[in-house]
Amino acid sequence: MLEQQRIHVLVADDEPHIGRIIKMKLEQGPFNVTLAYDGREALEKMESEPDIALVVLDVMMPYMTGLDVLARLRADDRWRAVPCIVLTAAGQEQHHKQAMALGANEFLTKPFSPKKLYARAAELTGVPTEGMGVSER
Repeated sequence: MLEQQRIHVLVADDEPHIGRIIKMKLEQGPFNVTLAYDGREALEKMESEPDIALVVLDVMMPYMTGLDVLARLRADDRWRAVPCIVLTAAGQEQHHKQAMALGANEFLTKPFSPKKLYARAAELTGVPTEGMGVSER
């Protein structure tokens, strides 16, 4: 029997416990999560791991913000179509508008619901959520 293909997700957040929570939740499903702890490391992971199918970015990170990383991803043909979820503790309207203008697929404010994050990750990567106790919104 073939093992179900896992979907590679990059999670960039400078708070290790947030990254671990996201990793634990997503890996309950068909996701394999790679963690990065700053914007530069996130771009390095994108370069070295070409199978990343979804990116989760914190806004406030060292070296480069999540919005800077998002702008770089959208400017590069290799990553332009990779879905991106932006997370932030700073839920200012300006961050939301900027993230969406840069091409974010979702904007969630911390504290966020791990179930909602999973549902959006599943939706953006085409994973069915029926029967998993996960609602779309």
